[in-house]
Amino acid sequence: MKITFVGAGSVRYTLKLVGDLAKTKELAGTVVSLMDIDERRLDAIYNLSQRYTSEIGGNLKFEKTTNLEKSLDGASFVINTALARAEGHQDGYVQYEIMRDIGQKHGYYRGIDSQEFNMVSDYYTLSNYNQLKLHLDIAKAVEKVCPDAYLIQTANPVFEITQLVLRRTKAKIIGFCHGFGGVHEVFKTLGLDEKDIDWQIAGVNHGIFLNRFIYKGKNGYPILDEWIKEKLPKWESTSPWDMQMSPAAMDMYEFYGYLPIGDTVRNGTWKYHYNLETKKRWFGKFGGIDNEIERPKFYEELRQIREKIIDVSKDPSVKLTVSWPEEFPKDKLSGEQQVPFINAIVNGKEARLYLNILNKGTIKGIPDDVVVEVPVRVDKKGIHPEKIEPDLTDRIKKMYLTPRIMRMEMALEAFITGDRRVLEEILIRDPRTKSEKQAKDVLDEIMNLPFNSEMKKHYRS
Repeated sequence: MKITFVGAGSVRYTLKLVGDLAKTKELAGTVVSLMDIDERRLDAIYNLSQRYTSEIGGNLKFEKTTNLEKSLDGASFVINTALARAEGHQDGYVQYEIMRDIGQKHGYYRGIDSQEFNMVSDYYTLSNYNQLKLHLDIAKAVEKVCPDAYLIQTANPVFEITQLVLRRTKAKIIGFCHGFGGVHEVFKTLGLDEKDIDWQIAGVNHGIFLNRFIYKGKNGYPILDEWIKEKLPKWESTSPWDMQMSPAAMDMYEFYGYLPIGDTVRNGTWKYHYNLETKKRWFGKFGGIDNEIERPKFYEELRQIREKIIDVSKDPSVKLTVSWPEEFPKDKLSGEQQVPFINAIVNGKEARLYLNILNKGTIKGIPDDVVVEVPVRVDKKGIHPEKIEPDLTDRIKKMYLTPRIMRMEMALEAFITGDRRVLEEILIRDPRTKSEKQAKDVLDEIMNLPFNSEMKKHYRS
């Protein structure tokens, strides 16, 4: 079997997924094809993947290439972590920050892509033509070269990309996100043993809620209510990423009826995001990760990790699992869903996962052709969505999911039609916009950036 990694130079995913593969004995002998246009990063990841696999006693065969179609040839699974970037830029995050800065200069705090129900800092949907085009092109290549392969969409924006690909190609794409893991923090904080809990989460990517919470046969939400009463006033954030039990999360719970999980906590309305002071009030002393202080720090940390990985790849004397166990754990799996999914499909080792797939009636009241993030059982026969029970509240559907889906639809309408007026109309409806000129000026400056030349040609007036 062959698994292709597109955008294999990613410092966040490739090595830990390679580790998961090497630790999954049923997948021994798998050919792992690493593909990236950045040869420097590709060489480093290729080197470290072999060393890491050898150290933990895995049995994988590696190949590397800068040619997409060559990498896809014969693949059964394609893990896509690619991030579009222009020539001369070290990473795509640099471009994100440039566009965000332009947005802020024109009065759009945190940039034009920060919209209600879409506040995650790397979830660009309006100015991200390059990323959407790249991933659509990758999907078309998969459709051509290995049409039976599963396309495992890992790079953001998962919601928009998965939806776009399903509508414009026949590629077997499925969206993957680890945000559902926030539920484990909830149970840990409440002091509950997960073996005693029956739980379920549903919604759309970065918009999921804990609809089922049964503890020892009884409704578990009263336990959370008691925690809110006794412990929430004393809650303190321990890091910029520590938001699952924040005042924002509990405020959303009290309004929507179910607890938001993972990135959903970051994706509320402007109530939580007007400015840094507001963010700190709702997300703790750091103000969460999506602000002008912590997000640049995080990008710098990623750059440092990347450079360290490249340096380590050049020193064969370094034993990875000993010298850098946080990045190269010897026994522990990463908690990501990609490898359990592959193992379930290939070997029938059934797995309960949370995947982004077409709704097809899974969540009542949501269009069948919209991608939703729901619990599924995966086995050799494929993907089997669970019945969502109890149903999500009407308020979640009407006041959270519907407007979030609308934003996805508007972003894709702009991209597919190439009609710049759609982007302008989206911004006109933004509460930060004070004039039509403001909306047009910010789009002009973003599209006039050298790395957005193709975007400018695409969006006709």
